[in-house]
Amino acid sequence: MMRRHSPFEDFEQMFERMSRQFDEMSKQWDGSVGQMSRAGGMEIDVADYDDEIVVTADVPGFEKEDIDLAIADRTLTIGAERETESESGEGEYLRRERRSSSMRRSVRLPEHVDEEGASATYKNGVLTVTLPKLTLDEGDDSRRIDID
Repeated sequence: MMRRHSPFEDFEQMFERMSRQFDEMSKQWDGSVGQMSRAGGMEIDVADYDDEIVVTADVPGFEKEDIDLAIADRTLTIGAERETESESGEGEYLRRERRSSSMRRSVRLPEHVDEEGASATYKNGVLTVTLPKLTLDEGDDSRRIDID
C-alpha cells in the first residue's frame, strides 16, 4: 500500500532545517564575541540592604580605567569601553587586527541614594558599587563615581 504524502511534512522538515541553521549561526556568533553576546554584555546583581544598595556587575576583560560610572535621578549607569590592536609579521603588515569592545547598562535604583557617599571597587573583573540610602529626596545633579 502506498503512503500518502502530507504537505505538512515538508513544512516540518523546512522548519527543522531552519532551526538547525539558526543554531549553527548563533554558535558562530557566540564564539566570535564571547561575553558580549549576552543582553547588554554585563551581568548585574542589585542588593537592597537596610542602609545601602549594593550593585555588583561582571565586567571581565576591562581595566579599571576603561570603566565609567555615573548616577543621576535614581539611575546608575555603568559603561566600559576598550580598544585592542595586534600585529603579526615584520615590515609591511601581513596581518593587523583591531578590536573594540564596549558594554553599557543602566539600573534604576529602588530608592534615592547619597550620591556624594557612593563608592566603587573593581577586582578580578567584578565591579562593586556601594550606594548609601538617602532619607531625603534631594539632589537631581549627575555625579561621577571614582573606582578604587
